[in-house]
Amino acid sequence: MDGGAVETLPLPRRRQIVYARSSTIEAQPSSIDAGIAHVRDTVMPALERIEGFTGLSLLVDRSSGRCIATTAWQSEEAMRASAEAVRPIRDRVAEILGGSPTVEEWEIAALHRDHQSRDGACVRATWVKIDPDQLDRGVDFYKTTILPALEELEGFCSASLLVDRASGRGVSSATYDSVEAMERNKEQLDRLRATGTEEVRAEVLEERDFELAIAHLRVPEMA
Repeated sequence: MDGGAVETLPLPRRRQIVYARSSTIEAQPSSIDAGIAHVRDTVMPALERIEGFTGLSLLVDRSSGRCIATTAWQSEEAMRASAEAVRPIRDRVAEILGGSPTVEEWEIAALHRDHQSRDGACVRATWVKIDPDQLDRGVDFYKTTILPALEELEGFCSASLLVDRASGRGVSSATYDSVEAMERNKEQLDRLRATGTEEVRAEVLEERDFELAIAHLRVPEMA
């Protein structure tokens, strides 16, 4: 190098961490359509005015009445700061649906989209628990093994992994173009679940299928 010039190297790229808050409501099945309309027409515009908000999804199971609304936030600080503003909005949704909300907060550890969801899209969600000390290993396995396998399945649309690092709980969700496509993949999905839980010693807490009623997440690719 000439004249005492100092060589500079690019800094490593910092992984963007996005956070999510989910509200689960055991609704009256007869109120689900009214709830969907309220979230689409009233809740979405209200949330758009809150700093750091970056999208919302709504899953519904019409047979049981379970509804899960998930909001995404640009940072943990933005999610925490939104709590007071979001509370009355959430309470009104719960009132319309006829149930009480259970609220959880998550880190979005992985998200991958093959293409945008379409009308009739459905989601298979799987809740798991793992030793918190093994969580990073579990996330890596999901990204390097589970996601590529999901992407090969017929009708695959997108997938995400939300985690709570303190408890070791997580929920993986995979979206498909239709119920029929998801059902045709059932054997492969069962094998993937078994492989994943055995590899990272995860306990499956619950698995459930949902209609994707609203998909308006602007979370960046994190795979």
